[in-house]
Amino acid sequence: MDQILSQGPLFLACLIFMMGIVVVIHEFGHYLAARLYGVAIESFAVGFGKPLVEGRDKRGTRWRINWIPLGGFVSFLPAAARLEDGPHANVVGKSFDDLKPIPKIVVSLAGPFANFVLATLIFALAIGVFGTPKFEVQIMNVSEGMPAEEAGLLPGDVIRQINNRDIFSGADVTAMVLVSPNKAMNFVVERDGQPLSLAVTPLEVVRPNEFGQIVPQSTAGFNLAHTDLIERVQYGPIGSLVAGTAQTGRTIDQTVKMLSRIVTGNMSVHTMSGPVGVGDISRRAVNRVMEQTQLTSWQKTEQLFWMLMSVCAAVSVGVGFFNLLPLPVLDGGRVVFHAYEAVTGAKLPSQVEAFALRASVFLLLLMVVVITWGDVIETGVFGRGGG
Repeated sequence: MDQILSQGPLFLACLIFMMGIVVVIHEFGHYLAARLYGVAIESFAVGFGKPLVEGRDKRGTRWRINWIPLGGFVSFLPAAARLEDGPHANVVGKSFDDLKPIPKIVVSLAGPFANFVLATLIFALAIGVFGTPKFEVQIMNVSEGMPAEEAGLLPGDVIRQINNRDIFSGADVTAMVLVSPNKAMNFVVERDGQPLSLAVTPLEVVRPNEFGQIVPQSTAGFNLAHTDLIERVQYGPIGSLVAGTAQTGRTIDQTVKMLSRIVTGNMSVHTMSGPVGVGDISRRAVNRVMEQTQLTSWQKTEQLFWMLMSVCAAVSVGVGFFNLLPLPVLDGGRVVFHAYEAVTGAKLPSQVEAFALRASVFLLLLMVVVITWGDVIETGVFGRGGG
């Protein structure tokens, strides 16, 4: 508890940095799409509360930096708000409600799309700078009584494929195992120069993750090591973007698998992280870098930058995907409403829309409470999370 309190400013700084970038980019996606269709935009704000700095552009939009630095928002001007002598008289454009259904859908999807673009650019930047190393991945030890031992995996086995996907890093293996609790996976390993196919069914246990948080995690019960560097693939600008896009696609796929297994009860809901969990991961990442006394200040800054960018990319994918869920309070729910209007030619009855909004707000608040409680436990405030 004392450690968490003493690191409070760092915790908040990490949370603001991560969620601020992701949310502002999300809202900027909505802004650009709305501007494309000539929507009147009253304001675009970074943060909440009273403005510290603000100004107006030639279309009358207020650009604000507010004093509470948590995310941001874009505000469209309702048709009823425009008066010839009112404060919104100089805002140029049409009401969002006057758009046809398809443009409304585009504007709603633009926020999540912007998050995916941000993640792609971060992945592409990292790939362009470092390339993609390909390693031989070898099992170093197997835990007694765990799925790996039961399946027949042995220390010294080199993992070649999992579920027909070639394996070139331990991260590939970890990512696939994490979203496959209680689901059989086909491992192809090389043992004594011969290929061997084995079925491994990971199970979910509560254990420390790579950041030291105590969380439910799917595991097969082995440790891995990179034994030989096969090659390091280098990319130009276009190749980096292609590889970054592929990485974003894989991250979305992992997110879909995780959510589907949570819904079906095969994975704990506490595997998801909210803002508190993201902030705690960022805090731990900072501490891990700063504790490396053998590094220079510049090396620490460089390593910290890439670690935080990696987390930011993953969070951006998560926020984009979460907003596509068909809850009326989220972008995905608005898409459903607009699609109904496109098909029927009429808006959803106001009573139905109001009920759906109330129900989705309740469900969302319930999800936030459950996820945040799990995040708080994982931070170690109550003596469980460590770090």
